[in-house]
Amino acid sequence: MLATAVLLGLYARGGYAWVLGFVALVPWLLTLDRDTTWPRALANGALMSVAFVAAVFYWFGAAIGAYTGMGATTATVALLLLAPLAQPQFLAFVLVRRWAGRRHGPAVRALAAASAWVACEWLVPKVLGDTLGHGLFPSALLRQGADLGGAAGLTLLLLLVNEAVAFAVAQRGRGLRATLRPLALGALIVAGLSGYGAVRRADLQAPPADDAATLRVAMIQASIVDYERLRKEIGAYAVVRKVLDTHYTLSWSAIRDHGADVLLWSETVYPTSFGHPRSEDGAALDREIQGFVDAAGVPLVFGTYDRDAQGEYNAAAFLEPGKGLLGVYRKTYPFLLTEYVPPWLDGAWLRRALPWTGGWRPGDGARVLPLRSADGREVNVVPLICLDDVHPDLALDGARLGAQAILGISNDSWFTDYPAGARLHLAVAAFRSIETRLPQARLTSNGLSAIIDDTGEVLANTSMGDQAVLTAFVSARDPAPTLMVRWGDWVGRAGAAFLLALAALAAWRASRRRAGAAARDDTVVDVVALTPGWRALVGALRVGAGLGLAWLAFDMLTRTGLQIQSVKQLRWFAAGVLAPMLAAWAIGRAFAAKARVEGGVWILEQRRQRIELPVSSLAALRPWRVPLPGSGVDVRLAAGPWWTRSLALTRPQSLLRLLAATGVPIRWEGRHAAAWAELIQARADARRRRLDHPLAKFALFPLLLALVAFRLHQVIAFGGAFGEYYSYGLGAYLTGLLIWWASWSIGLMLFAAVLRVVIEATVLLTAAVRARHAADVRDAMEWLGRAAFYLGVPVWLAMRLLAAG
Repeated sequence: MLATAVLLGLYARGGYAWVLGFVALVPWLLTLDRDTTWPRALANGALMSVAFVAAVFYWFGAAIGAYTGMGATTATVALLLLAPLAQPQFLAFVLVRRWAGRRHGPAVRALAAASAWVACEWLVPKVLGDTLGHGLFPSALLRQGADLGGAAGLTLLLLLVNEAVAFAVAQRGRGLRATLRPLALGALIVAGLSGYGAVRRADLQAPPADDAATLRVAMIQASIVDYERLRKEIGAYAVVRKVLDTHYTLSWSAIRDHGADVLLWSETVYPTSFGHPRSEDGAALDREIQGFVDAAGVPLVFGTYDRDAQGEYNAAAFLEPGKGLLGVYRKTYPFLLTEYVPPWLDGAWLRRALPWTGGWRPGDGARVLPLRSADGREVNVVPLICLDDVHPDLALDGARLGAQAILGISNDSWFTDYPAGARLHLAVAAFRSIETRLPQARLTSNGLSAIIDDTGEVLANTSMGDQAVLTAFVSARDPAPTLMVRWGDWVGRAGAAFLLALAALAAWRASRRRAGAAARDDTVVDVVALTPGWRALVGALRVGAGLGLAWLAFDMLTRTGLQIQSVKQLRWFAAGVLAPMLAAWAIGRAFAAKARVEGGVWILEQRRQRIELPVSSLAALRPWRVPLPGSGVDVRLAAGPWWTRSLALTRPQSLLRLLAATGVPIRWEGRHAAAWAELIQARADARRRRLDHPLAKFALFPLLLALVAFRLHQVIAFGGAFGEYYSYGLGAYLTGLLIWWASWSIGLMLFAAVLRVVIEATVLLTAAVRARHAADVRDAMEWLGRAAFYLGVPVWLAMRLLAAG
């Protein structure tokens, strides 16, 4: 663990140390192979997270301590104690790695553990947006792969290469071939990533074929950062005056000496709400800034605050000469517990404990705004403020909205004494340009400001503490959408989906083992003993219910589009479908029995009676030719006639084994009877008691979907979730909910019927062609049907709602 921490610490420093990323985890991975219990594995992951934070983020605690005033030592200790929460991917990695290793080989184990890592980082975003893939930023070739899967994709590949090397080390005692095979796989990953990077970089560095409009963006780094100290020394107004005068001077220089078409000032450079002055002095300063823009004749983008009825926002304002305020972007990701506190956590006690905490609100996402020069040249940009650039979604959304460049503004002054933090922030921001292939002009208050091209290359940058003007060129070119732009930050989601699939596979295998054990338990078989009259009645009730459902569905399709719209339809559903189904169920319960054998006697134990027959008096079983009211068998007696009762049951083979275990030669009677019984038994073995229960499928599950659709209907039709209740009373509200519930229940019954037809047809076809595979096909088809029912329908509903939105 210590060796891995040291290697990761060197890797995080950048430069040529990026090569260590492919082997840094190897020593730790070898310790994981020796963890024999779950608590040991969990403790290993927790300790590794602490070692990682100590080696890579040693500066962060000191920076937080200086910012909050609690001191470097206290803040660092707190940071280390919270390391498992701040870096939970280590815990997810070790737990999933151990779980997968007990069920699968080393390849699946490695892929599952790496998927857990990236899925955890996707589900629990980190404050600084850090991931292992950022350490490959110094490699001009390898980092190009981020346009496919982002920094998370690079992390996934790094983990797989580390796993390959660790496995090779673990196999070194088994011969050269066993060692070289995983090493070759790891080398293949690195070579493929390098090859893609070389081709992509060469393509991007080719001279552009068009002559797109280009603007010079002058970034003003004034290096005035300690506002609180200055406010105490010279007063609040004097601080604003000093900041503005410095920016005016540098801006005039940028226009005069650099031919600037656009001016860019850093985050919160204007420490009050532009356009919403709190005083006459504030209004005068607003007019002064607009007057400067009008006199300069160039647009200005600067950090300020914005306000509305909901609260105040950290913002970037776009001013145009002669036109005023073009638009405002509000920072989407304010820094937790310094700029922003969630409403559920906010309170007087928190403000007393954390007096530095601000009260800004998060903005509402990406926004693309134009930069326009005096002669009509125009470039669309997506602004990002500070932590906005550690989240890929904003830059990706901006690219989808037509952005042609990224404008980043940040106040990195708390990194002044900790340049490692400023370098990390710059590297993370550069990945946004790689993922979108948009150039970036990134300005900070006192460094590191930078010009970043579409390959992530830092073409020029300032140093910490410089007072400087940096000029970037941005052009009105629309790059071809990358995979990241098309799919979003998909690697973490794919990792989560892979883990869910593995978990589903494990559950399926476990259920098959349980089903096999249940199938082998032939000591008791559930049956329903019916006389011909009762069987005919139950069969008629089920046929009637099916016909009633079919008629109601036909009526809905021809008149209302598969939607119940009246109480009359509900009554028909209750009388024509539910009532006969409940009656058939009640009769089945009344004649239900447990079949078992004791001392050569076949016993049918019912609620109010006990039927006993010597097994020797039985000769054969015959599956029902007409499966009504379901599957079942008739019993032929040794004397010749059929027994007066028929048995409805789902496990005919179990019944035969139960009887045959006594030594009496009981057989199947009829052509293909044994094969038919096997098909019926396979269906029962594939059944899952909870998922396939009618109440779950046609009552509870439809209710969940109906609640979603009903709420949306209430909001649209009545203006709120309880609009109909407030307008027309509880009766009307519950009737409306009942109509939606019945609609979904009927629709899902029809969908289940269609799925049943498809499943049974597939199984019958398989039985006719390859009978020995029929049981496996049955099990797979049943699970596919459950996935279509329980997952497909909600996905379909979500897509409909999103399309409507």
